[in-house]
Amino acid sequence: MARLLIFDLDGTLVDSSRDLAAATNAALERVAPGTAPLPLAAVTSFVGEGARVLVERSLRHSGLELPADEVLPVFLECYAGRLLDTTRLYPGIAEALDALRPQTLAVLTNKPGPFSRTILEGLGVAGRFARIWGAGDVAARKPDPSGLLQLLAELAAAPGEAAMIGDSATDVATARAAGVVSVGVAWGLDPVGLRAAQPDLVLEHPRELLALAAS
Repeated sequence: MARLLIFDLDGTLVDSSRDLAAATNAALERVAPGTAPLPLAAVTSFVGEGARVLVERSLRHSGLELPADEVLPVFLECYAGRLLDTTRLYPGIAEALDALRPQTLAVLTNKPGPFSRTILEGLGVAGRFARIWGAGDVAARKPDPSGLLQLLAELAAAPGEAAMIGDSATDVATARAAGVVSVGVAWGLDPVGLRAAQPDLVLEHPRELLALAAS
């Protein structure tokens, strides 16, 4: 049981895969017209370590020898216009967040912070979180634990009072590096990689989040 629950965003709270894929393919078309669109499954497999890594992997998959740092602003522009086209909370998440109302909740993601806040505000749940932090809000992206440790300090919680909840091996590694309990969610983008990382606990449905609540 934990007093502070820290959530990843993509693949944990929201399914943003189709909007990310649409933005990725729009960016590729702009920088290299005629590039074949990447399949949804391919883009989904590139998500989790930040926008630059997503762009880098997409360029490599498409066989484009372009600098990721030059394509990244194009991707961000394309994505900014479609943050909420199809992105939705996973079924059961809204109800779980309501039931966890006595708990302190936060978000730590590798997605840019402004995008993350816009998405959660648009989906009507931003008010449930004491902090929503992403790229640009913290010095280093996950799995570097510095952002998570900064969040713990900000919310006056010891590592033993917190749980990091995510859908990927990146989230598990972040939690371990910070001395925080790692909780994996099986409904996310990389269930195979998640289980291989052996989190402390794996949840099969959002309703099971209630078991993490401190008494």
